[in-house]
Amino acid sequence: MKTRGKQRSNNIKKPLTRSRTKSKLLKRRAESPHTCEQCGESFKRKGLLTNHIRVHTGEKPFACDHCGASFRMKGYLREHMTIHTGLRPHTCDQCGLSFRLKGNLRDHMTIHTDDKPHKCDQCGKSFRCLRGVKRHLRIHSGVKSFACDHCDKTFFRPDTLKDHLKVHTKEKPYPCSLCGKSFSQMSTLNIHLKRHRGVKNHMCFDCGKTFVRDAELKLHQRVHTGQFYKCSHCNKKIKSAQYLKVHERMHTGEKPYKCSYCDKRFVDSMTVRMHERTHTGENPYHCPQCGKSFRYSRSLLSHIRKQCKKAQ
Repeated sequence: MKTRGKQRSNNIKKPLTRSRTKSKLLKRRAESPHTCEQCGESFKRKGLLTNHIRVHTGEKPFACDHCGASFRMKGYLREHMTIHTGLRPHTCDQCGLSFRLKGNLRDHMTIHTDDKPHKCDQCGKSFRCLRGVKRHLRIHSGVKSFACDHCDKTFFRPDTLKDHLKVHTKEKPYPCSLCGKSFSQMSTLNIHLKRHRGVKNHMCFDCGKTFVRDAELKLHQRVHTGQFYKCSHCNKKIKSAQYLKVHERMHTGEKPYKCSYCDKRFVDSMTVRMHERTHTGENPYHCPQCGKSFRYSRSLLSHIRKQCKKAQ
């Protein structure tokens, strides 16, 4: 009996130490004979190495027939094509939200469990996915390597720069299927859709109020904790550092955002976008009941309350 127990205990996996991790890595390299001459990374198959080399050369041989966007790998093109087809095959069984990519659904599922297993070694901040930690670590480096050619803004990540460029090009490739409003980023569209569906997964444990986004919850929680940013000019208490920055421009007179169509300048990007609609005639807010369009969200809300409610 004792011998059997000893054998069973020998089968229990020991925790990985640094030396075991290193030996495992060396073994993996031996099993991966195809090595990149530029960075030393190794691969099991030659095809994987060929795909990797394109990271260094910048080659993107797989092009989209719809918009001309190019990709390093065929799989990336296949994922991209779902933007045009509108196909979202991966559905959350808890809230019904659908995603183009399986990885996005996997990351989304942690919202329901509130599980954030990946932690930053430098500040202790936790993330739902490993990708989030890697992106976050660039903030600690302090280096914003990705600069916009149209303005002075710099970014930690290339995808953030890519999203920012749409502000200059006015590109909004992601339309809402419910009201027709378009967005420059898929993530912004997803947040917008949650508002339509009334999905509010982020709850305040102090008062029970719920929110669409975690950022909105954190801002709200300052009401309970008393944590505010104070204006150096008038001592007004502001919820966030970003709102404080905009508020202080009212004192300094700084207006960094210029209209693309006239010489008017504004304190924040949202105000300039709203102003530019007077030039373009854009009415992005549509009434789901009668189809009438509006320039501002407040106009749509007023219309629904006063007119469409009466019609019912």
